[in-house]
Amino acid sequence: MGANKSAWVALLVLGFYISATAFAQSTGQTVRHHKVAEQNSSFPPELTQAESAIEKHDYASAELLLKKVVASDPSNFQAWFDLGFVCNGLGNSEESIAAYRKSVAAKPDVFESNLNLGLMLAKTGQPNAEQFLRAATTLKPTANVDEGHARAWLSLAHVVENTKPEDAIEAYKRAAALEPKDPAPHLSAGQLLEKENHFADAEQEYKQALAIAPDSVDALTGMANLYLREQRFVDGEQVLNKLIALHPEDVGVRLQLGRTLLILEKYDDAIADLLVAQKLDPGNSLVQHDLGYLYVQSKKYDQAEALYRSMVTAHPDDAQLHQYLGVTLLKQRKFPEAQQELLTAVKLKPDLGELYGDLATAAMENKNYELAIKAADARAKFLPDIPVSYFLRASAYDHLRNYKMAAQNYHRFLEVANGEYPDQEWQARHRLIAIEPKK
Repeated sequence: MGANKSAWVALLVLGFYISATAFAQSTGQTVRHHKVAEQNSSFPPELTQAESAIEKHDYASAELLLKKVVASDPSNFQAWFDLGFVCNGLGNSEESIAAYRKSVAAKPDVFESNLNLGLMLAKTGQPNAEQFLRAATTLKPTANVDEGHARAWLSLAHVVENTKPEDAIEAYKRAAALEPKDPAPHLSAGQLLEKENHFADAEQEYKQALAIAPDSVDALTGMANLYLREQRFVDGEQVLNKLIALHPEDVGVRLQLGRTLLILEKYDDAIADLLVAQKLDPGNSLVQHDLGYLYVQSKKYDQAEALYRSMVTAHPDDAQLHQYLGVTLLKQRKFPEAQQELLTAVKLKPDLGELYGDLATAAMENKNYELAIKAADARAKFLPDIPVSYFLRASAYDHLRNYKMAAQNYHRFLEVANGEYPDQEWQARHRLIAIEPKK
């Protein structure tokens, strides 16, 4: 497939990336205290009422009660903590952060206060989130100790990924050790390792995630993305098939599978896959483009023509579609129709250099030698001449009996052909004998 295959590889590698769901899950929701050990007879009744309101998700009532408590007792870390939680629930991020700061200041050694402050700072993109999340990893949660510490390590890892990737990897390992049945740390570690180009380590993390959750779409997607980046297309095909088994109506995954099969030159399988994708999403232009290309590659020119004609009808101002249709018509030796489509493409996009080569070919087949020369010369303004360009131009001049220009181009062709075009080289030498003046 030559350069075309390289283009498809580039499309495939760029087109498929795992979504960072773990970060949202880890940092988007703050936690509550399990129980407040410091409750005693002096515990303000408004605080008890506020916590009852929080349990009922009546955050507005809880906010009013908690503001009364902190007004009368500014050092009550629990009230400030609850107020931070309530303000977050009401969507008041800045007030939530301010309340959590007061809670931490009043009692610095509370796990939940440090965790929630770190989470809120991370959520709003503010500095110092790392400071409080690191503090949380050293403090004891009021309940579910391993789970709490795992969340702190996981959240810390997400926060430092861009600035301290090695610290982030270590934090993911800590989280994974604390929660061995949770695939999230492995998924996030795999993502980061892949980003850092540590592909073998990333693969191991994705495999560990799949060992925990064999049907994890995120883990399979990460694995597929990794294999495609490494151009391990056979492995990628296997993982993409697993994803399709889980989500048969996912057009995006089918598109990636079709492109993978195309690169593996399994054209019939790729066409079958993309036909399913087309039924699922008839208007998807990416699917249509890939399907048309596959029809051409597998020499199903009738199907390619029909598809491209329908696409041109829907998008008459798309120069590339006219070009694709023109090339397909060339393949079928429908030269007059091909020339017309390619002329239309040139009018729509006169700076698309590769168009002129196709147009020159069509014009030569139609014996329109003047147009063939103009097209070859126009191509040379955008792209370097290649041996075929010189031979085409020489043949056109030869037919027009402009033997001087024909000879110049035959000679130039022979200088660059390097034995790669034996038939044309033989013809060029014999034509030069015929048309050059005898010395």
